[in-house]
Amino acid sequence: MKLSVLISVIMTLSVIVLGIAFPGTTTKASDGATKHVIKQGESIWDIAKQHGVPIGKLKEVNHNVNNVAEPGKTLIIPHVMNDKDKELLARLVHAEAKGEPYRGKVEVAGVVLNRLDSNEFPDTVREVIYQKNQFSPVGDGSINKPAGKDAKRAVNEALAIHGYTNDALYFWNPSISDSEWMKQLEVIKIIGGHHFAI
Repeated sequence: MKLSVLISVIMTLSVIVLGIAFPGTTTKASDGATKHVIKQGESIWDIAKQHGVPIGKLKEVNHNVNNVAEPGKTLIIPHVMNDKDKELLARLVHAEAKGEPYRGKVEVAGVVLNRLDSNEFPDTVREVIYQKNQFSPVGDGSINKPAGKDAKRAVNEALAIHGYTNDALYFWNPSISDSEWMKQLEVIKIIGGHHFAI
């Protein structure tokens, strides 16, 4: 057995049997909470993106007021969205923003999150995405295709920065959509082929 494999096995067994957590590891506590041990060079921002939790919520739950990520310290990772909803959102991002810059993928996910916060839209990820005539991938079935790695990463980043970015509730590609109603919206950002508006 190679030495690196043996070390990996010993570390895993230590986490399971002894409850020892090594820097950079994520574990489930007995109370069901997810915990992350900060590794050298890791920031609060990195951890928020990795786990797909709003940076403000991560800091609040861990009473972190100074943005310092102390190596070896254990952080509680708050639960903000279940895996099923994250996967559905990633599939929408993949279908809507395939071929768009990564930043545009993050913004597409952000539109759905902003709609969840708005009184004008439904209250769940599924209801927002499947609301009638809102997203073309629902109508053409491309929402059912697996999400790529970038789309999944974009969802986690959108969750991490949620509350710190713009309030766009709509996006469209003017070279594809000829909706007169959309053209009347206030465009606040253009990324790639997408216009983002409120």
